[in-house]
Amino acid sequence: MTTLKSKLKEDLTTAMKARDELTSSTLRLTLTAITKEEVSGKSARELSDDEVQKVIAREAKKRREAAEAFAQGGRTEQAERERAEGELLDAYLPKQLSDDELTAIVGQAVAEAKAAGAEGPRAMGAVMKIVGPKVAGLAEGGRVAATVKKLLAG
Repeated sequence: MTTLKSKLKEDLTTAMKARDELTSSTLRLTLTAITKEEVSGKSARELSDDEVQKVIAREAKKRREAAEAFAQGGRTEQAERERAEGELLDAYLPKQLSDDELTAIVGQAVAEAKAAGAEGPRAMGAVMKIVGPKVAGLAEGGRVAATVKKLLAG
C-alpha cells in the first residue's frame, strides 16, 4: 500500500526529472514540514496518512494566507506563485465541502444542539463538537466557525 508520504516523494522525483521547479520546491518544503513533525515529539515516528494530510492542509493554508498578503501588498507574481503552490497541495487533500454541503451539515448540528438544550454562546461549542468530526479535513476551521455563527444568529 502506498502511503501519502511516499506518493509525495514519488511525485517529487517525477517533478525533479521533469525540471518542474514549482512542484519540486513545493513538495520539498512539504516533505520537510512532515519530517519536522515526525521528529518534533519525544521520539521520532512515522506519521499516519491522516497526520500527513493535516500537515499538507496546514501548508496549503499558509500558501493561501501568503498569497493574500502578497496580493494586498501589490506583489502579484509572488501571490500567483503562492496560489499555485496552494492549489498543488490541495490536490493531495480530500475534496473540500461546498458551501451548500457545509451549511447542510452545520444546520443539522444546530438543530441537534438546540434539541439537546444548548442556547446562546454555549450553543457554539456544542455545535462545533457535533460538526467537528463530520467535517474534519473537508473544511477549514474558520469556514466552519463562520457558518456555525451565521446559522446560530439566523
